[in-house]
Parts: sequence; C-alpha cells; structure tokens
Amino acid sequence: MLLPTSLALISAAMFTGAAFYVSVGEQPSRLKLDDRNALLQWQPAYRRGYAMQGPLAAIAFVLGGVAWWDVGGLQGNGGWQWLAGALVMLANWPYTLVVMAPLNNRLLAMTESDAGQATTDMIRRWGRLHAIRTVLGVIGTFFFFWASYR
Repeated sequence: MLLPTSLALISAAMFTGAAFYVSVGEQPSRLKLDDRNALLQWQPAYRRGYAMQGPLAAIAFVLGGVAWWDVGGLQGNGGWQWLAGALVMLANWPYTLVVMAPLNNRLLAMTESDAGQATTDMIRRWGRLHAIRTVLGVIGTFFFFWASYR
C-alpha cells in the first residue's frame, strides 16, 4: 500500500509544481515579450508542458484510485481523501480538453506573421485559464497529503 500512496502524492506534487512554475514563472516572463516572441515561446512551451502535465495528472488519478481501493474504499473503511484527490487530479483532463483546448488550438495554429496584440491577449487569457489547473493540482495534492497523514 505504501508504494501507490507515495507515488500518488509524488505525481500530484510534480504536476502541481510544474503548473505553479508555469503560472508564476514562465507566464509572467512570456508576457514581457513582444507579441511575436510571446507566441513563438508559448507554442513549444505548451507542447512540452502538455506532454509532461497530462500524463502526471492521469498517473496521479490512477494511483490515487489504487490507494483508495487499497485502504478499503468500497467497503467504506475510510480513505475518501484518496478518492477525492484522484477525482480532482482527473478534473484537469476534461477542464483542459473542454475549456482550454479551443484557445490552445487557436494559438497553436497561428504563425509568426499572425502575431499581434490579439495574440498576446489570448496568451494572457490562457494564463488565467491555466491558473485553474494550478489550483486543481494544489487541491488534489492537499487531499493526497491529508490522506497520507491520517
């Protein structure tokens, strides 16, 4: 039981750390660039971030579910925090696919010559939307941390 619980907490914390870095480090720095360079920085950074954060959210969900099951989830023996954390981590997927994907796709489809003030406005909006992913990560990690110390 120790391995899935530890790995659930670690993967959620890694997701949260990466999301936090994007929100407080990368995004404010990106917004100091001109429109063209902001777009040129955002596009590869988004692709790399998606390739890392998507799997981390999925792994945290699966391992949180395993941890919940291991502590007797269906029998009602406690450990509901594992399930809550797992579901919060899973919420990153539909949020990203439904709420953020249209904006992501528009930004990814832009070329260097398309960049303008509207591009930077979209990147600014993307940052506000991404901050919600950071909050979801913090909440999921909190539930896993709480469950670990019950």
